[in-house]
Amino acid sequence: MFAEKSEDLPRMEEVAGLSGREFMEAMKAGRFSGAPIAQTLGFDIHEVGDGRVVFRGTPSFKVLNPLGTVHGGWFGTILDSCMACAVQTTLPKGKAYTTLEYKISIIRPLFEDSGPVLAIGDVDHSGRRTAISNGRVVGEKDGKLYATGTTTCIVMDL
Repeated sequence: MFAEKSEDLPRMEEVAGLSGREFMEAMKAGRFSGAPIAQTLGFDIHEVGDGRVVFRGTPSFKVLNPLGTVHGGWFGTILDSCMACAVQTTLPKGKAYTTLEYKISIIRPLFEDSGPVLAIGDVDHSGRRTAISNGRVVGEKDGKLYATGTTTCIVMDL
């Protein structure tokens, strides 16, 4: 389930009453709508754990660059999503995050017919003010590593 308009997104008071893990679990279960950008780019939450979130995505024609490979922005968005959402799972009630910076490295190209990939985010550190996470994009069928990333998030009060 994805939001179609702003009113479909969870209200801040709803989010503030849940731990980050509870919020991510509610989104995965469909009690809250997923991020509109995920629908646009063709990925969704596949797994939620403590300090870990996995997105599953299938690149399509609409995310290709003029050379026919998946645009780097698609890799950046799915990696930013899995890494930052992994941070979210570590936060207590009343806390949220935003991405401060992230870096990605694309190792090999994806194509329209590459099939589904998993974007796996794992937290390395989650503190009072900052959190650090890493991510990787792996082919679901071939197990190949397509991209990696790291992020630093700032933790703040809601």
